[in-house]
Amino acid sequence: MAAAPASILTIGAIFLPETPNSKIQRSDDHQKAQKMLQRIRGISDVKAELNDLIRASSTSKSITQPFKNIIQRKYRPQPVMAILIPFFQQVTGINIVGLYSPVLFRTLKLGESTSLLLSAVVAGGMGTVLAIISMILADKFGRKVLFLVGGMQMLVSQVIIGSIMAAQLGDHGGCSEGYAYLILVLVCLCSSGYCYSWGPLAWLVPSEIFPLEIRSAGQSITVAVNFVFTFLTAQTFLPMLCHFKAGIFFFFGGLVLIMTSFVHFFLPETKNVPIEQMNKVCREHWFWMKIVEDVGEENKKIQQAL
Repeated sequence: MAAAPASILTIGAIFLPETPNSKIQRSDDHQKAQKMLQRIRGISDVKAELNDLIRASSTSKSITQPFKNIIQRKYRPQPVMAILIPFFQQVTGINIVGLYSPVLFRTLKLGESTSLLLSAVVAGGMGTVLAIISMILADKFGRKVLFLVGGMQMLVSQVIIGSIMAAQLGDHGGCSEGYAYLILVLVCLCSSGYCYSWGPLAWLVPSEIFPLEIRSAGQSITVAVNFVFTFLTAQTFLPMLCHFKAGIFFFFGGLVLIMTSFVHFFLPETKNVPIEQMNKVCREHWFWMKIVEDVGEENKKIQQAL
């Protein structure tokens, strides 16, 4: 394989610099890691966080079996998120738009060229723009807010689409031009809700919740679950569409309601939380604290007994 051109490497170094974690793990360059932390946090006193990073890096290097460690009870919140977040991402119903939007638009009596153009615009252009906007909003308002707002936008859009299609399509397989364009607008609203919430954040949040010692295992689980359910939803969509017809939008809408509720009640906010502090955040969460603190109490009793 040919080496990457120097210009590409230079651009990557400018726009994608190594993180403080990476500096410590790869080169043990604590001074550069400290300077980078100071730039990120906007303050000069980052000694406490730097020490946490150094300890976390040392711990991660001593772990030889991350998959065995990730199933320990003290890490229970992380693998749950690693499985459920990518699973929910794939059952939002977005594959209706992404994989079969030309078929849907043709069903609504739109022309073939128009259907292909609209599907490209919905899946490509709007997704790119909203993903960039999501990067800005996620750091300003937090991850959970975008998850919740995007989830509710998708839920409302899917319920209205399903209601219109159930009332209008019937057995003749078509609807008036006005309703067709209304459904088109609603499909765009549903897709936009995904593009700034569950689309990018379902990759971002799992990358922020794993401590360094289980990070490789956690990220592997996230990617594997995502690919498996991408395949399954793609293979089962057409049979489900034939069986449920317009009801498929209510089916996916129900799943969106479940996953939005899950985020509201069980997902800790990761905004501005260093990954080495995620275990502490879980210990302060109303639900996960019951699991993580039990482990802490057991460890204390063992230490006292010794």
